[in-house]
Amino acid sequence: MDSGPMFPYIDNPCRYASLYFCMCIDQNDNELEVLEIIHHFVEILDRYFGSVCELDLIFNFHKAYYILDEILIAGELQESSKKTVARLIAAQDSLVEAAKEQESSISNIIAQATK
Repeated sequence: MDSGPMFPYIDNPCRYASLYFCMCIDQNDNELEVLEIIHHFVEILDRYFGSVCELDLIFNFHKAYYILDEILIAGELQESSKKTVARLIAAQDSLVEAAKEQESSISNIIAQATK
């Protein structure tokens, strides 16, 4: 009794400059749509990091994952507008900066109180 392949996925490697992107999909998924999603992701990464390179993804993997989370939900394209994704990422970055400033000011208050 053969139930089919153990891993019923197709992987789609794409090369952009020196970066390779791969996405595993079901056999019934549209490969052209996946290629378009990868292209969309790379364009947004380029917009965010300047010309994205391997080091950007290594040292800022959390931002790359955040960008991917803004684009996809449950493997389906959520947001196709690059401007909207850029605006959401900028808002997230400003929230992170505000949290860092607040943490810094709290640390200063604690340091002064313990002197």
